[in-house]
Amino acid sequence: MSKKTMALLLSWTLVLAVILSGCNNAGSGGGDESGGNTSGSGADGKVTLKFMHLWPAGSSAQQNKLVNDIIQQYQTDNPNVTIKQEVLENEQYKNKLKILSASNELPDVGVTWAAGFLEPYVKGNLFAPLDDLLNGSLGEKFIAGTTEAYAVDGKTYALPIELNISPIYYNKAIFAKYNLQPPATYDEFLNVLNTLTENGEVPIALGNKDRWTGSLWYMYLANRLGGDALEKAISGSGKFEDPALTQAAAEVQKLVDMNAFNKGFNGLSNDEGKSEFMNEKAAMYLMGTWELPNFTTNPDIPQEFKDKVGFFKFPTIDGGKGDINSWVGGPGVGLFVAQNSKVKEEAQKFVQYFVEKWGESSVTEAGVIPATKVDTAAVQLPQLYIDLLNELNQASSLTLFADVQMKPAAAQAHLDMIQALFGKAVTPEDFVKNHQAAIDKGN
Repeated sequence: MSKKTMALLLSWTLVLAVILSGCNNAGSGGGDESGGNTSGSGADGKVTLKFMHLWPAGSSAQQNKLVNDIIQQYQTDNPNVTIKQEVLENEQYKNKLKILSASNELPDVGVTWAAGFLEPYVKGNLFAPLDDLLNGSLGEKFIAGTTEAYAVDGKTYALPIELNISPIYYNKAIFAKYNLQPPATYDEFLNVLNTLTENGEVPIALGNKDRWTGSLWYMYLANRLGGDALEKAISGSGKFEDPALTQAAAEVQKLVDMNAFNKGFNGLSNDEGKSEFMNEKAAMYLMGTWELPNFTTNPDIPQEFKDKVGFFKFPTIDGGKGDINSWVGGPGVGLFVAQNSKVKEEAQKFVQYFVEKWGESSVTEAGVIPATKVDTAAVQLPQLYIDLLNELNQASSLTLFADVQMKPAAAQAHLDMIQALFGKAVTPEDFVKNHQAAIDKGN
């Protein structure tokens, strides 16, 4: 782990320790999902602001409700402002963002990811710097280390609202049915898979049409086998031909051969794959803590199911360099302001308001881990939330999602290779060679 990664992790740990010390439908509320591109201010002082995000009511009910509550309150506090929403599912959102950026017609406020994902939008002069907001009282509200992932050449171009790690959620009732325990080692994990498949159960829910979902499995295997080998390969200080990275690809295909995943996984979206777990048709589901609301606070999910959901860390591999407290995760999505927004001042004001309100309410109302400091001393929190917050506090390292780390062309190659790997359309050796070629191109 690099010194920078360690420094950021220690900062998060210190703040989260303080937090934990006290722990025991879309379009409503003034939103408009028509997707119209009109925004600006009129002679009468009226302001129309367009906000595009990725929390649909169907798949992200609690986040969607929180967004609408924030917008409604903002409009009440600022009666001259109308906020029009466009709400898209994750992959649709990414595609729409690319299309709008090509014509320089981004929404006034939108959602972005960090690092390599953010960089081309910054280089294209599409996102406005938000350092003025950080230099005020808002800057003190962020958990140390979270905003740095959104900085390019010393300027900050988005403000994070989430902090995530990625556990393996599991159905405690299915495990109990076969006297299974959460595995701590990879051999134990393989025994769990064998027991489940021998009894006609689907071990793992996966929708790999979106590809980043399969990347989570590869990243963990790469970490447990090679420690920080993947991070080094992405940064250029190492090579993808590292034996651990080739072995990790081979392990993915072994899981496929074991029928570890639900049928048709490579053609299913993440939401479709997730439904296999939510409907108790699969025993496990690897995903970020942004899914916590579905297992804790979402009133539309039966409590009987919520009570069945537990989690475990990705197991260690005998002889591997990674440790069990190393997580795939880091700062989640953040908010940007379009550089060419006609209402940039109002957009920045809304971003500050949104970040503050999200931080205040996301824990109790949405059940997500915010990127801002929250005093939870007087709040009753679900045990699953507390346990995962504790794990974040104790993390030895956090590895940012590979497609977010990489530059756009390399990220695209990575995602294509992930789907090919899971579909057994590429060998482990060609998988790493293609990655190295994409990294070498440097774009």
